[in-house]
Amino acid sequence: MRTWTVLLLSLLAAACATAPVTPPRTDLFNDALFRAPAEKIDRADIFALSPEMKDYLRTDMAAQIRDKGLHPGFFEALYNQGQLRLDYDSVETRNAAQAFAVRSGNCLSLVIMSAAFAKALGLPVWFQSVNVDETWSRSGDIQFFIGHVNLTLGKKQSELGISHAAIENMTIDFLPPQLLRGLPVKSISEDTIVAMYMNNKAAEAFARGKLDDAYWWARAAIGADPQFSSSYNTLGIVYRRHGNPDEALKVLAYANEREPANTRIMSNLVTVLNDTGHAAEASALSRKLDKLEPNPPFSYFNLGLKAMKEENYRLARDLFVKEVDRAPRYHEFHYWLAAAYAGLGDVEQAKAQLAIALEYSTTRKEHELYAAKLDRINGARGN
Repeated sequence: MRTWTVLLLSLLAAACATAPVTPPRTDLFNDALFRAPAEKIDRADIFALSPEMKDYLRTDMAAQIRDKGLHPGFFEALYNQGQLRLDYDSVETRNAAQAFAVRSGNCLSLVIMSAAFAKALGLPVWFQSVNVDETWSRSGDIQFFIGHVNLTLGKKQSELGISHAAIENMTIDFLPPQLLRGLPVKSISEDTIVAMYMNNKAAEAFARGKLDDAYWWARAAIGADPQFSSSYNTLGIVYRRHGNPDEALKVLAYANEREPANTRIMSNLVTVLNDTGHAAEASALSRKLDKLEPNPPFSYFNLGLKAMKEENYRLARDLFVKEVDRAPRYHEFHYWLAAAYAGLGDVEQAKAQLAIALEYSTTRKEHELYAAKLDRINGARGN
């Protein structure tokens, strides 16, 4: 039985639908069930420049642009050594000003911050979703499925009074070029980027148990881009966790009608159908889901954890390898594969998998954990 809550989180950002734009169905919302959000939810805040950002634009960035040219100077001022150094951190999705203030952000946050500076320079900005292999993550009983976006800066004279005869488009991305080479991209609107940001905030609030905040963020995400299906999925699971199964059923059934092959939405709908006494419908949909996805994400991983508890390290290794093959950039799979190799006494393979887990870690806490374990193995081996 599938018992996971499935969220389509856009830490790097997920793909968007391409159906004609239609207004959201207002009957999907029930505001009276939820308290007011703890913070203001305002689209304008997402790309707004703080006073510190404006000062940086006038000084450090202006100097780099004068020295190196518009696009190279822009990139140098934001991301190269010796300037504003931003670290990838997937704990929280931040708006432009927040990412700048703490010098940290996940890829969606960094795309938003880059776009905010580019807009202030008068540069046209285009957003793209990139068809990379889907990345998985989890928090407790919540699964997250992560895609990727980047942005392209267009051709336009700088508003700093600097003239450049030939300015080429430049794409800014936060994945290594070798991972992106040849991958198809699709243009997406700023409305979709806003919806991704708001859906992330909803998912993050949900994971922290802040269901009132999660509701309002998901509602706002649907308002920003009614075609972005992840927001309906988030709203549905917020209703369910809040104890409103009928509202959850309405939202998830609507989302399933829009995207009948979306297994993430389908999985949550099966759970809600069972909650609401629609056992026959749940069973039929579950059979369809099993055909579409006979081995859902984390299925091999969970079996591998069970094998580890039983000290069957060989079986655990084989199961973790299967999960790594499906989601090669998820750090936890590599960490547990390292643990299985350690159980088998294969120290070199354990070290190799820990190094990969370290490379793909997305928070400082994970990075420190894997680095410490790798150092401990190296120290024990006298390396």
